[in-house]
Amino acid sequence: MLKKNTYIISLGGSLVVTPEGIDWKLLKGFRSLILEEVRKGKRFFIIVGGGVTCRKYNEAARKTAKVSQTELDWLGIYSGRLNARLLKTIFGPIAYPEIITDPIAPLSAKNKIIIGSGWKPGWSTDYVATVMAREHKAKTVINLSNIDYVYTADPRKYKNAKPIKEMNWQNFRKLVGNKWNPGLNAPFDPVASRLAQKLGLEVIIMDGKKLGNLKNYLGGKQFKGTVIKN
Repeated sequence: MLKKNTYIISLGGSLVVTPEGIDWKLLKGFRSLILEEVRKGKRFFIIVGGGVTCRKYNEAARKTAKVSQTELDWLGIYSGRLNARLLKTIFGPIAYPEIITDPIAPLSAKNKIIIGSGWKPGWSTDYVATVMAREHKAKTVINLSNIDYVYTADPRKYKNAKPIKEMNWQNFRKLVGNKWNPGLNAPFDPVASRLAQKLGLEVIIMDGKKLGNLKNYLGGKQFKGTVIKN
């Protein structure tokens, strides 16, 4: 049975650590919003990626030596776990005391906030979030990144790119393809997309910097973002 008021958030690591440094102001606002929603009876699994930190480590490794995709993935995984530890620290005792690194391990915790991050090479934290949704009977994954919508093309390169407010998994997967690469910058990981389609999950893509928009979504109000579903 699907659990109402249980939300899975895939939090882009580049929201946590920007090229200028750790965005503590965003984290402070995010913390306040999540705690406010917890007081309303909601429960959150927050899965954090490696983002900018991951890409910088991957770049340094590639420039220094010939490294495997698996090793690059591990750099991303540990970058994400560091971001997750920061998030766990700022939520304090209300959050589950351990960082979840295996989404299929039994979890009896009743905490309203559970923080997780990378699991194994071969996919991103989007996939971990999708597995979490399956394991904990959630119907929705909220993907917080740095874009308002999924677009018909990269809006940074193509001025005529148009936002897509709602699309099915078949069309979304045509956009992102089927192959995962370490440091891939896609709205939602191709491997995660395949599983989300199979599970019939709904995924919301929205700009994580716009916390008022996230609040609107959680409150059942009109919001800006792309809804992907079967």
